[in-house]
Amino acid sequence: MEMPKARSSAETLDTRLAKRLAAARAARGQTLEELAQASGVSRAMISKIERGESSPTAMMLGRLAAGLDVSLSSLFAEVEGTVEPVARFERQPLWRDPETGYIRRDVAPPGTGSSQNIVRVELPAGARVAYPAFSYANTDHHILLLSGRLRFGNGTRVFDLEAGDCLRLPEVADSWYFNPGPDPAEYLVMIVRLPGFGRSA
Repeated sequence: MEMPKARSSAETLDTRLAKRLAAARAARGQTLEELAQASGVSRAMISKIERGESSPTAMMLGRLAAGLDVSLSSLFAEVEGTVEPVARFERQPLWRDPETGYIRRDVAPPGTGSSQNIVRVELPAGARVAYPAFSYANTDHHILLLSGRLRFGNGTRVFDLEAGDCLRLPEVADSWYFNPGPDPAEYLVMIVRLPGFGRSA
């Protein structure tokens, strides 16, 4: 089933992401230089992202989350509105990576206090996205491939998935997703916080 393409709301989400990144850095008392050193993203680029002058890529967001010691999904979580047990399709946060065209949709109802988060992703043919090991720390990850093909690298291991396959993340390590094509890969990432882990996954 084809995943709906990003709508104009993506620009609003980019603006919210910029504010959340700036707020998270301020809350930790980090300077731009300190975050640049911790994340590997240049000071100038972080400044542009926080001012809304540049849209971060998925890889940059992963690095910035690691540098801020927060989870990637917490950057996408809703901060306004009442908590509801149903996340209506049209209100689910949707974000497109400007570099790869990767589309991320947070489908789990936000703000409920649940230890589980569910992300639905569409990865275009030939696209590759990578995340640092921190993105997987203290959480239990499963990847369920809904359609297409997906190659997942986890540390030194590589897994080739076909539609219907489900992978449990073997270890906390630098990891990447690659779609060998020819069709888009659509998959769910199901993340559960392990006991004692206070942040959103």
